[in-house]
Amino acid sequence: MAISMRALALFACCAVAATPLRAQSPADFYKGKQLRLIVGTEAGQDYDTWARLLARHMRQYIPGNPAIVVENMPGAGSLIGTNYLYNKAPQDGSALGLVSRNIPNYAIMRQPNANYDPLKFNWIGSPEITHRGCYARSDTGIKSPEDLFARELVVGGDGAGTALTETPLLLKNLLGMKFKVIDGYKGATGVILAMERGELEGICQTTTAFAGTAQRLLDDGTFRILFTTEREPVPELKVPTVFAYAKTEEQRQILQVHASSLELGRPFLAPPNVPSERVAALRQAFDATMKDPSFLAEAKQMNLQVEARTGEAIAAAIRSVAALPPELIAKAAQMTRNQR
Repeated sequence: MAISMRALALFACCAVAATPLRAQSPADFYKGKQLRLIVGTEAGQDYDTWARLLARHMRQYIPGNPAIVVENMPGAGSLIGTNYLYNKAPQDGSALGLVSRNIPNYAIMRQPNANYDPLKFNWIGSPEITHRGCYARSDTGIKSPEDLFARELVVGGDGAGTALTETPLLLKNLLGMKFKVIDGYKGATGVILAMERGELEGICQTTTAFAGTAQRLLDDGTFRILFTTEREPVPELKVPTVFAYAKTEEQRQILQVHASSLELGRPFLAPPNVPSERVAALRQAFDATMKDPSFLAEAKQMNLQVEARTGEAIAAAIRSVAALPPELIAKAAQMTRNQR
């Protein structure tokens, strides 16, 4: 009997010790916690701006009201931060991320050092959907997309996996536009400063980010936008879409693969294997933040336009690209590399 009682007590202790943390409610788990929000860019960049705005307002909607601390982990177009979130960060919901919209396609195209599967991340949402355009200094003499087939435009980039570098390379290799890409700049801000100095002639980046940094240079005519990169024109920008210069259906399909990243906005995520109830709580908190009057007021004050997208919508958009024919994906990847 004594042995049986000891065995029963031992079993009970082991059962308690083995009870997974997953059994905790989201409120129990997050109460008193400090969440890390890993941002894949340097402080001061547009992704970082969104991350800090989210951190200030979202905590009140997460059960347990945890503190949220932003941590920058820049490098390789968010690749360093993304690999960390997938392979090293806690997978319990205490680490979150905000990374480049190009990160999912980079892995789907099997590009170097993409040590993650975008289909396994838990996508929480995006506060913004934007457009992408290519811009030139007005004194280059390049006034329209047609001019790019006759004259070279020297643009700045910040490395493989980033839209700054991949967009002009794609348009050069796929359509024959005469872009020359100079890499090594620290994000779009560094490229625009180099354009102001006359060191560079152009840039391809999102229209909201460009306006946030260089609207005055558009207004005074120093820079001009040449075209956008989505299938449909953006009426308020009054420029053509680059799809108008595609000559074959394959070219249009490859342009669409790359344009699909714009649907992801500023993607906010949690690592794989986070318990589903915590993912649901984070998504609900994000969606509630997007409607919060104080969040919206601060975003407006910062000249940020909120056009939210749910985590479910982001995940569906990524799945649709991953389901495309492998040969099309491989060709799209090839078009973003320097051709020797």
